Amino acid sequence: MAKVGIYLTFKDNAEAAFIFYLSVFGGKFTNLQRFKDMPGNEKMPTPILEKLLHVSLPLNENVDLDGSDSMEGMGAPLNSGNNVSILLEVKSKAEADNYYNKLSENGIVGMPLQDTFWGAYYGQFTDKFGIQWMINFTYPQPK
Repeated sequence: MAKVGIYLTFKDNAEAAFIFYLSVFGGKFTNLQRFKDMPGNEKMPTPILEKLLHVSLPLNENVDLDGSDSMEGMGAPLNSGNNVSILLEVKSKAEADNYYNKLSENGIVGMPLQDTFWGAYYGQFTDKFGIQWMINFTYPQPK
């Protein structure tokens, strides 16, 4: 499988969000660029220069969490948090509880973690940055 990147765009708090995600998942940023690092930055408003142009946080060897701040006037208007859901398929109920509890702190719970009709332990929420998450542990099927 190719590496998958989940891309998140923020109005002006990408750095705070990614520092939070780093505290949850660990690891290190493999790419962190600011608007001041791009050619033509002398034409940009000073406040945007320190914002994130791009950041990558590997979650494992196949998946990266990527993101940036949006720059007003570039691209479509930002609808933060309502157009992206991130699904974490985990390996145990304990792992599901761990990520759910950490990521949902100060967020809005849509569905608490619970056993489901599709044979999984599943929950969903919106984190304190407006990003929607789904946590899923699929119970092993009898052979």
